[in-house]
Amino acid sequence: MSEKNVKTTETKPQKKDKNAKPNFFVRIGRWFKNTFSGMFAELKKVTWPKFSTVVKQTGVVLGVVLFFMVIVTLLNLGLSELMNLLTSNL
Repeated sequence: MSEKNVKTTETKPQKKDKNAKPNFFVRIGRWFKNTFSGMFAELKKVTWPKFSTVVKQTGVVLGVVLFFMVIVTLLNLGLSELMNLLTSNL
């Protein structure tokens, strides 16, 4: 056999369409990569508080919430008793 008679099966590479968008999953993957890579980079820069500081601040917050809960409850009870006195006289 001579080389002239043998047909080559090579195909030319197809040109990519410059206007074609990547498929949906590729676009979602790129969006996640761009969004979360920046977020993780910022989280590495954060200075986290010590555990003892967190416990102290949590205690302060709970104390303030309990204080105002007692005040609002007493105010509610006082106003409801006042309403009962006013409506019982009518």
